[in-house]
Amino acid sequence: MAKYVYSFGAGKAEGSSLMRNLLGGKGCELAEMTNLGIPVPPGFTITTQAWAHYSGGGRTLPEGLWEQACAGLEKLEQDTGLGFGDPKRPLLMSVRSGARVSMPGMMETILNLGLNDVTVEGLAARTRNDRFAWDCYRRFISMFGSVVLGIRREAFDEHLTAVKVRLGVKTDPEVPADELRKVTQTFKDVVSGRTGAPFPQDPTEQLRLAIMAVFDSWSAKKATEYRRIHGIPGDWGTAVTVMAMVFGNLGETSGTGVGFTRDPRTGERCFYAEFLANAQGEDVVAGIRTPERIETLRERMPRIYDELLAIAERLERHYKDMQDIEFTIQEGALYLLQTRSGKRSARAVVQVAIDLVRESVIDQHTALLRVPPRELGQLFRPVLDPKDKAGALAEGRLLARGLAAAPGGAVGHVVFSADRAVELARDGQQVILVRPETSPEDVAGMYAAEGIVTARGGRTSHAAVVAVGMGKSCVVGASDVVVHEERGAFEAGDRIVREGDLISIDGDTGEVIVDAVKLIPPLLSDDAVKEFLAWADTYRSLGVRANADTPEDARKAREFGAEGIGLCRTEHMFFKPDRIPIVREMIMAGDPAARRAAVAKLLPVQRDDFIGIFRAMDGLPVTIRLLDPPLHEFLTTPKEYREMIEERARLDALGVNPERQRALEEKIAKIESLREANPMLGHRGCRLGITYPEIYGMQVRAIMEAACIVAERGVKVEPEIMIPLTGTVGEMRLTYANTKKVADGVLAELGVAVKYLIGTMIEVPRAALIADQMAQDAEFFSFGTNDLTQMTFGYSRDDVAKFLPDYLQKGLLPHDPFSVLDQEGVGELIRIGIERGRRTRADLKVGICGEHGGEPSSVEFCHRVNMSYVSCSPFMIPIARLSAAQARIKARLASEGTANA
Repeated sequence: MAKYVYSFGAGKAEGSSLMRNLLGGKGCELAEMTNLGIPVPPGFTITTQAWAHYSGGGRTLPEGLWEQACAGLEKLEQDTGLGFGDPKRPLLMSVRSGARVSMPGMMETILNLGLNDVTVEGLAARTRNDRFAWDCYRRFISMFGSVVLGIRREAFDEHLTAVKVRLGVKTDPEVPADELRKVTQTFKDVVSGRTGAPFPQDPTEQLRLAIMAVFDSWSAKKATEYRRIHGIPGDWGTAVTVMAMVFGNLGETSGTGVGFTRDPRTGERCFYAEFLANAQGEDVVAGIRTPERIETLRERMPRIYDELLAIAERLERHYKDMQDIEFTIQEGALYLLQTRSGKRSARAVVQVAIDLVRESVIDQHTALLRVPPRELGQLFRPVLDPKDKAGALAEGRLLARGLAAAPGGAVGHVVFSADRAVELARDGQQVILVRPETSPEDVAGMYAAEGIVTARGGRTSHAAVVAVGMGKSCVVGASDVVVHEERGAFEAGDRIVREGDLISIDGDTGEVIVDAVKLIPPLLSDDAVKEFLAWADTYRSLGVRANADTPEDARKAREFGAEGIGLCRTEHMFFKPDRIPIVREMIMAGDPAARRAAVAKLLPVQRDDFIGIFRAMDGLPVTIRLLDPPLHEFLTTPKEYREMIEERARLDALGVNPERQRALEEKIAKIESLREANPMLGHRGCRLGITYPEIYGMQVRAIMEAACIVAERGVKVEPEIMIPLTGTVGEMRLTYANTKKVADGVLAELGVAVKYLIGTMIEVPRAALIADQMAQDAEFFSFGTNDLTQMTFGYSRDDVAKFLPDYLQKGLLPHDPFSVLDQEGVGELIRIGIERGRRTRADLKVGICGEHGGEPSSVEFCHRVNMSYVSCSPFMIPIARLSAAQARIKARLASEGTANA
């Protein structure tokens, strides 16, 4: 029979900190502290394996569990000298959850279990403290009632509040024993009234129900949502720890508190703790009472304070990490109830890691593995103040939840058009751009806005990709938001938000909140960040480049440590106000000669763009993707098209201005001819370069002329020309030949020697499968994982938000594949592409340029398949640098472990 119960107490424990997956974080560390001789109340832990059998067996406790729990209870009685249900010396217990990772407040705890109408009297007599006994009983009924019986906590709290108002007191300890006795009876009446049954009086039945309720709390909505946000697997489950109660509410020589061995906000080395006299742990953790600073304990009980501080320091040295501890003092005796790795701000994460290395507690590679890469992103963007945000949510100010597309917080006045965003931002107003979805022509408004919200779209939609590159907070796919641009308003449920109203958005959680939430800036100093990332750079072998489209982006990328540009999207340059008319002239051209004339006007401005980027990236490679999007995106917006149709109808009805009518007809006809049922699979990428070679010819000429100009001025330039969306050998061969012809022609014409490469973006699954043939011409590969994911799954990345939340909730997908690389499918195509490509060209440079390039698990995959570099938005570069270092360290440790085995 499986062992489900592990006991601890009297200085010995069956478990240890090595059994985290089985005993959960709380259970394994209680066992560890017991073995260390730290004062811990005795108890036993029911394993996560028992949870797995329970949840998979129709919420039935597995065979043998109850018998083992009863044996653990007998040992607990022996260790304490008390009896469970004993009317004179009652043993009371806490029943607590404990997953393998900390999920603070997400699952349930029950205190004072074992009290009933008889044992409460025994507790009062044994402690000679009626008030204490009835305080414990009323607490137990309210906790058991809410956690086990499903009664809202407010149903109990309102009665206690009414008593305090009647008595004219402010705090719970001021309520006398006789009133607490009455409150307890009222609480029992609440239970019987809400459930139709009396409050359970059998302690054994209380324990059985409590264990099941803690198991069930793993599936509660708040726990499920927390796991979703933090990427915690749903099949890990929770352990249950049953522990003898120690009481901080026995009087002024008792108390409870929570402490961190370092400041969780800054990482400063100090004991950062709070204490409450005559209280139980829930009073501090749940915020029922305002605690006092730890100095109060030093004044009240200096011996206990010194003992606590010594234990805290010992635990930090033992675990080699900042600890979060919970403690209770019962009549002058100190007990530790929990220790765990302390939650901390992004600033503190880095600072603690650096300090522990300086203190010779850990080495550099351990410090690098300690820091979650995603948390580095918080260091470079303002964020919503967690306390202010929590207050806003508690007040019911949440408007909608969408997909968290670009991190950080933003507050501003709602606008519905890019022009309005630019106009108001120019006047000094902070705005949030709210759109059904964005298009490339919204870029100016997106740049002017503090943040972006779209009703539709996924994490690699236009809004998401551009916002990430700009460092703008962004929420996409907020399906509860219905935008009425013509009315200057949007609906969210039963609320209407109008232009000019204030909203706040959280790009880390996808929440949209009405009115302003306080923003707080990143706190970590540049020196600390640079030092930590310099450590990362010494360990990683994977290069890190940036996706950057402008000289400003390129300079920012270098600041963050980019080693080149892995993706420069030339189409973004076309949308500047002075260029879009020329682009439209090019598209409307009726023959190649007219198109070449229009293209010639674009050549000097494209060349200037590349000159600026090459200068900014002096000495580093720059990968420039030739034009990729379908041409209709440049011709008109949906709004402009509707206005043209309306104008044509109006002129036709009036019979006036025939020249304008002809121009409208010609433009509408061109738009109709370019319209595609599925433009993302249509006339775009290399297909444009093949049917309109003059467009790609102009771009290649602009790149090479710019390279020659800066090279003559002493700039070391390394252009890499990337042809997008190739899927056949013929496409690759023709576009390679055309590109090389123009490039070599420019070098010969200008008499400048510039080394360059011609490669391709692998976005079509077929290209990955025939990579050995593609590499006969392509001198480098860059995997465009946004489109490769779209084509491999058959999901439209702009429409995925309609069904993806359901897929994730139902476990049909482990992650959003546009955010976290699908290593099983898309990853296999990448692996095949690299292997076959290098079979033909051994020195083939291979990178990735989708947004996966800044996602930690995706970066680790890129390391494993021996990519040359990853490329991501400038603000994701620190994340990618650390992820690449961690990937190499993990691989080395795994290799050493295999060798030792």
